[in-house]
Amino acid sequence: MNLRSAIAIFRNEVARFFRTAFGSILSPVLTTSLYFVVFGAAIGGRIPEINGVSYGAFIVPGLLMLTLLGETTSNASFGIYMPKFTGAIYELLSAPVGVLETLIGFVGAAILKSLVIASIILATALLFVDYTIVHPLYAFGYVMLVASAFALFGFILGLWADGFEKLQIVPMLILTPLTFLGGTFYSVQMLAEPWRTIAQFNPIFYLINGLRWTFTGSSDVPIALSLACTVGFEVLCIAVIAYIFKTGWRLRD
Repeated sequence: MNLRSAIAIFRNEVARFFRTAFGSILSPVLTTSLYFVVFGAAIGGRIPEINGVSYGAFIVPGLLMLTLLGETTSNASFGIYMPKFTGAIYELLSAPVGVLETLIGFVGAAILKSLVIASIILATALLFVDYTIVHPLYAFGYVMLVASAFALFGFILGLWADGFEKLQIVPMLILTPLTFLGGTFYSVQMLAEPWRTIAQFNPIFYLINGLRWTFTGSSDVPIALSLACTVGFEVLCIAVIAYIFKTGWRLRD
């Protein structure tokens, strides 16, 4: 493995993030604050507890997942799209850099950015609600797993997109609605049938509940099922990326 090339790509992507760090950090902080002000104050006063946890603490994992999915996907997709847009992708393809090194560079940088943003969101949440993380090591590992899965997904999205507008279609029109409907602000047990059953066909529902288990110790589905869904999605993304590099789809067009 050409480790030097992977590190070079990683450093370049991290440097790009810090050049726009103010906007990248300010946006999630403001968004998280607004959610706590609107939902925490307006709805939290009517719902004192869910599964033995205060409403404010209950929505923290959901808000973290909401921002994590959008930011990770956007960072990874933009990172690989820009070389395509400028033509620098051909230099990468002609260099002695394999698929593994490319993924370590681009996806690793996207994961690091996501961890920074996740830490800032958790620190911001402490200003509004007193929460605890029951399983901190599992929480860190699960955030890493989700971030890596959606960094890979964003990498695929960046290869697929042939215009800047397409980079925003999936995060804004698919991921964000699915996250809202996946139990960010409520427990699926609060829904009546058939909506309770319908909600369980939403894949983001299992990601949110997996992270919520690490925070509160309880969730609407077994943690093993959440892990299986996340790992399965990551394996699928790796297989798709391997196929793209093997065939050159959207790389040599």
